[in-house]
Amino acid sequence: MAEEKLNLVIFGIDSLRADHMSCYGYRRLTTPHIDKVASEGVLFEDAYSPFIPTTPGYTTMLSGTDVMTHEMVSLRPKGPIDPNIRLLPEILREKGYVSACVGLDDFYRGFDEYESYEAWMTWEEAPGHKAEFLNEKALPLLEKMAKNQPFFLFMRHMDPHTPYLPPPPFPGMFYGGDWRDPSKRSMEPVFAFDRFAEFFKSWMPPGVTDAEYIVSLYDSSLAYMDACIQHILNRIEELGLLDNTLVVFTADHGETLTEHECYFDHHGLYECTIHVPLIYRCPGKLPKGKRVRGFVLQQDLAPTVLEILGYGEIPRQVRLELLGYGDLPRGIRMDGKSAVPMIRGERFSNYSEFYITECTWMRKRGWRTAEWKLIEALEPDFHNKPQLELYNLVQDPEENVNLAKKEPEIVEALKRRMVSWVERRVKETGKPDPIMGYQLGLDLRIGSIKAARDLQAVGKEEKESKEYMRGRAYAKGGY
Repeated sequence: MAEEKLNLVIFGIDSLRADHMSCYGYRRLTTPHIDKVASEGVLFEDAYSPFIPTTPGYTTMLSGTDVMTHEMVSLRPKGPIDPNIRLLPEILREKGYVSACVGLDDFYRGFDEYESYEAWMTWEEAPGHKAEFLNEKALPLLEKMAKNQPFFLFMRHMDPHTPYLPPPPFPGMFYGGDWRDPSKRSMEPVFAFDRFAEFFKSWMPPGVTDAEYIVSLYDSSLAYMDACIQHILNRIEELGLLDNTLVVFTADHGETLTEHECYFDHHGLYECTIHVPLIYRCPGKLPKGKRVRGFVLQQDLAPTVLEILGYGEIPRQVRLELLGYGDLPRGIRMDGKSAVPMIRGERFSNYSEFYITECTWMRKRGWRTAEWKLIEALEPDFHNKPQLELYNLVQDPEENVNLAKKEPEIVEALKRRMVSWVERRVKETGKPDPIMGYQLGLDLRIGSIKAARDLQAVGKEEKESKEYMRGRAYAKGGY
């Protein structure tokens, strides 16, 4: 008798930084229900989303490919995902899976059903019930697909994404002071950044003076989301599916809060933005309570999931599409590596070093090793940051001391390795380096929440007016 196929549920959370989750050692108990899932499965300590923000992050996650293959280097793509790239729902459809996605649209091909929900609100419209709105869409889909197993449910929670406006009793959970205290002035530089000021003022509480209160709202949003996620996990258990379902938690990228002057957003190639959570739970297939060190990247998620589901590890192989592999359909090409050997202790790390990019508010690339991080600006940015940044991550994990001028030899060595990797990948893919196809300039800015919502309502790419392009970063459910 054939073994029963496992179901797959992925919580692909937007803007969730690992170091603000209690299971990753955060001082506040922000994610107790996700912590429990981690205690019953495998948690990766050093998971990274190397290509940020949203469009590159989710494309990498669902395709198992890197930015040189899928070319989605910016939030604002120049076209659809290459049809020759097989996305995870497309692969699983051929294995008999039904699927649904909540929070992303059909730019990410292959799901049988797509649902959206309201994730934007102004201060006047607060509170925001983002995760409850998601549950209203996800729970009926879950119950329907439970009758047609195996299934794949993908959910993009937006609670850690601005605006951070969770419902009571969460807003005061982690802050007991007076957020309007006139002696506190940490919000002054936040509102002084004119490119984002209109956006911030449209959702932040009027009169706020303490940036730590906004940080606490981020943490409160995690706690609220965590409680709502437990509703989904409870329903999976009530349906008798929890022990026959691979549950995955991860994020498209992290979030900058008060770090590096990149206030309350997700630009900058710093650890707070690229270090993401990664948790797998699958009884009988994976150990319980295991924490794994060593680099694992978002392009590794799809091949890892496929191996756990029983469809074999997909190695990075340039001509794989001509060969076929194991029990997988032909035409699959993945750059990522399964992390299952790391779980088994057969491999210490999937990478010793890796390439990182951003190309939405700033056009930068970089190279990260276990000790060093190099960030190279490909054009001037609106924060006036230096063209080269070098950080010793062992001695300076918060990346506060730029050593680029002090350590020119290390800069040159890392840059050579980065450029060599890019040149090799250009040859292997036969595609141009995607980040070189953009020129961002210095005029980018964010409008208000209302502008974001109005743009989503328009939803037509022919609206190429200057005002439309000004806020286009919001299009299709977030940026």
